[in-house]
Amino acid sequence: MKRILSLIAIGIFITSAIQAQQTKVDLKALDTYYENMVKDWDIPSTTIGIVKDGELIFTGNYGTMEVGSNQKPNEHTLYAIASNSKAFTSAMIGMLVQEGKLNWNDKVKKHLPYFEVYDTWVSNNVTIRDLLSHRVGLGTFSGDNIWYKSDLPAEDIIKRIKYVPQAYDFRAGYGYSNLMFITAGEIIEKVTGKSWGENVQERILNPLGMNRTIYSVYDLEKKGNYATPHARKDDKNYPIPWAKWDNVAATGGLISSVSDIAKWMIFNLNNGIHEKDTLLSKTTRNLVWTPHNNHYVDHTRKNNFNQHFNSYGLGWGLSDYQGRMKVGHTGGYDGMITAVTLIPDENLGVVVLTNGPKSPIMAATYYALDKFLGVENNKDWSADYLNNTNRNAKNDTRITDRINSRKLNTKPTVQPKDFTGEYYADIYGKISIVEKNNELKLQFSHSPLLSATLTHWHYDVWKINWDHPHAWFSFGTIKINTDNNLKVIGFDFDVPNDDFFFEEIKPKKVASN
Repeated sequence: MKRILSLIAIGIFITSAIQAQQTKVDLKALDTYYENMVKDWDIPSTTIGIVKDGELIFTGNYGTMEVGSNQKPNEHTLYAIASNSKAFTSAMIGMLVQEGKLNWNDKVKKHLPYFEVYDTWVSNNVTIRDLLSHRVGLGTFSGDNIWYKSDLPAEDIIKRIKYVPQAYDFRAGYGYSNLMFITAGEIIEKVTGKSWGENVQERILNPLGMNRTIYSVYDLEKKGNYATPHARKDDKNYPIPWAKWDNVAATGGLISSVSDIAKWMIFNLNNGIHEKDTLLSKTTRNLVWTPHNNHYVDHTRKNNFNQHFNSYGLGWGLSDYQGRMKVGHTGGYDGMITAVTLIPDENLGVVVLTNGPKSPIMAATYYALDKFLGVENNKDWSADYLNNTNRNAKNDTRITDRINSRKLNTKPTVQPKDFTGEYYADIYGKISIVEKNNELKLQFSHSPLLSATLTHWHYDVWKINWDHPHAWFSFGTIKINTDNNLKVIGFDFDVPNDDFFFEEIKPKKVASN
C-alpha cells in the first residue's frame, strides 16, 4: 500500500512539475527571440499568437506591414491565410453531414454530374472524403495554373480537371490538390444554394465572433489594417498587389488576423464547441482528425520531432510532436505564408502570419511548442531553418543554369509573323501571341495578370518578361515548335518554380481560316 501511495505521490509530483513548466514560459524571452528572428530572416512583418487553455495568452507583432513604412502590425492586422482555409471547408462539410444534407462517402458526381478526372471509373467513384484527403491521384499542385490569377468561376475550373495528368493510382498515394478543395467548395454551394463565402460567414465566422475575417480581397479597404504581400528579388523584399482568390476561396481564400484565428483555434481545441453551442459533433471532430492519407516516416533513425506518424486527415495535417498529437496546416498565398498548429492534449495552439516568401513560420511554431511542452533540447529553430533555407536557395541553380546556357548571337528560324495568333491548351484554354506597338505580347484568356512581353532569347526560344510581378516565379521562356515542314504547331513553357507548373500547359496553334 505504501508503495502504491509513493507511486501516486511521485506521479502527482511529476504531473505538477510538468504543468508548472508549461505555464511558466518566459513570454518576454519568447518575444525577444521572435524579434531577433524577424530581423535575421529579413521578412517584412510577422504576427504571432499563442492560445493556452482557452485564452489568447501571447501576441507578438514585428516588422512593418509594408517595406519602407513604419506601420507595425498588431493582433488585428489582416493576412491571407491561404490553405489554412481548407480546415474551414472540411468543417462546413461536416456540418452539412450532421444536417443530413451530405454524406462523407457521397460520390462527387451525385452533386456535380460534370465532375471528371483522368479516368472514367475513378471519376464515378471519387467521394467527398477523397477530395478532402488528397488521394484522388493528381500530383501535388498539378493543374493549379487553371485557377491561378484566373477569373473563371469554380464550375469552369472544375470542368478542366479531366485534363490534369494522373500522378499515381486512385487512393494509392498523396498529391496535394487545390483543385479538389475547389470542387468541395462547389458541392457546398450546390447543396445549400449559397456560396462558400456565405456559408463560412454564417456557419463559422459569425458564431465564433471572427469579425475581421473576410473571404474577398474587395473587402480589404472596408476592414482596413491589412498587411501588404511581398515578393523577393536579389535578396530584397518588394511589395506586390493583393491577388484575387475569391473564386477559389474554398481552397485558400480566407483573410484573417491573429485575434480571429485564436478564436478558431480555441474552438477546435474545444472539439467544435463554442461556449454552449456544439457546432461540430463528436463524430465530425474525430473524422476530420483521423488519418486518411499516410506519409512515409523513417523509423530507423531519430528525427527532430520524435515523430512516429505523419498523415493528412480531412483539411488538416496530422502527426505527433514530442509524444503529443499535432494538428495543423500551412498556407501559401502570393507574398504571404502562414501556419496554424494545435496540440490538443495540451490545449495549446500557435498561429504565425507573415507577409514575405522567405518565411520562418515553422521555426516560430516549433520554438513556441518546445517552450510550452518543456522540451529541453536548446534547439535554435530559427537558425537551423534559416541555414537550410539559405542553403537550398543557393543550391537552386535552375534559373542561373538556363541563363548560363543561353546561346548568344543566334537568330530565330521562325519569324514572329508565323507564330503570332491563337493557341489552345485543353488544360487551360486560349492563349494568344499578338504583336502590339512593335512588341510581342503573350496573353492568357482568363488570367490577364499573367500577360507578358516576349523578347528573343536564342534560336526559337523567347524570354517571358511578365507585365506584373509574381511571388512564386520570375524567369521563364517559351519554345516555338514546328512540324517537319517548319509550320508552327505550338509552343512549350519553361518557367522554373516549385508551385505553378506551366509545362503542363501544351498550347497548340489554332489553324487560321
